[in-house]
Amino acid sequence: MKIWVDADACPVAVKEIIFRAADRTGIETTLVANQYIRTPPSKYIKMLQVPRGFDEADDEIVRRVEAGNLVITSDIPLAAQLVEKGAQVLSPRGELFSVENIKALHTMRDFMDTMRASGVDTGGPPAYSQADRKNFASQFDRIIAKFPKNS
Repeated sequence: MKIWVDADACPVAVKEIIFRAADRTGIETTLVANQYIRTPPSKYIKMLQVPRGFDEADDEIVRRVEAGNLVITSDIPLAAQLVEKGAQVLSPRGELFSVENIKALHTMRDFMDTMRASGVDTGGPPAYSQADRKNFASQFDRIIAKFPKNS
């Protein structure tokens, strides 16, 4: 089992939770981004820097993820591809993307994108909060508790 992180826009608080869990559990964790992201020294945590470009990190994650892996991302089109591959996908706010909800979430995302493109101010997402952090940590711990231990 592996954890993959769409790291370009991942909040620092989420990365810290993931780093601690990787060392505690021995689960191989890879951050994928198109810029260098510093990671703590650990045999379980790797940084994979991809070329700059639209969807480079997303495409690399899709190429490497296997069914049952866990991916942390807030990117709904990426989440849709990963759910289709059988991966578990969790947003930094603790929302679990699944076969049951991804189509509706993708439709809503496309609708909001169309609204923004036509000039409507949709406001954007709220700031990352302590409640978001707590929700993520709770869901994340629940998921990784089911992973077989690699240590």
